[in-house]
Amino acid sequence: MTVAIVDYGMGNLHSVSKAVERLGYESLVTGDRGQILAADSVILPGVGAFGDAMAHLRESGLDLVVKEAAAGGQPLLGICLGMQLLFTGSEEHGVHDGLDLLPGSVVRFAPRDGYKVPHMGWNRLSFRQPQNPLLSGLEEGHVYFVHSYHALAEQEGDVLAVTDYGHPVTAVVGRDNVYGMQFHPEKSGELGIMLLGNFLKLQEERA
Repeated sequence: MTVAIVDYGMGNLHSVSKAVERLGYESLVTGDRGQILAADSVILPGVGAFGDAMAHLRESGLDLVVKEAAAGGQPLLGICLGMQLLFTGSEEHGVHDGLDLLPGSVVRFAPRDGYKVPHMGWNRLSFRQPQNPLLSGLEEGHVYFVHSYHALAEQEGDVLAVTDYGHPVTAVVGRDNVYGMQFHPEKSGELGIMLLGNFLKLQEERA
């Protein structure tokens, strides 16, 4: 089973690749359309600004490749900024269109007493849909976040888990074969690795 990690110049590729390999899967860091579409599942990582990331994806044509992978039924996971890119758009440093695989927008945390921006550190997940295959067999626990913007999903059914940061914050999303995690599963201890493992198992069920 091969996992394609999309290389568009803005992602924590090495740590994600190593986590995939620790779970017993072959990882392939690539920006090649053929390799991505031939993989059993696809991971879209991301670190940095939304607009810059979408510009990189469009310049390389990888925005269309990611959409093609999703339309073809390959399990797709967006991590951190990669999750935000799955949504319709973002207000980060202007208004930017996203991949529009999930309806919703990405907005900045509003100032709140006692809550710093960026939201950085370990926060507890609260499962909204524990029956979803991504959360199957897992218990709620803490994972590691680093972000100044958060996703507002238009469809409540797309939100699989939230965390609390003065208000419920979208932490895990999923619709059909498209998933996202706002935190870094590869840096989130046992729970993060188990979540990543559950995602990678989806490709086996598809096979």
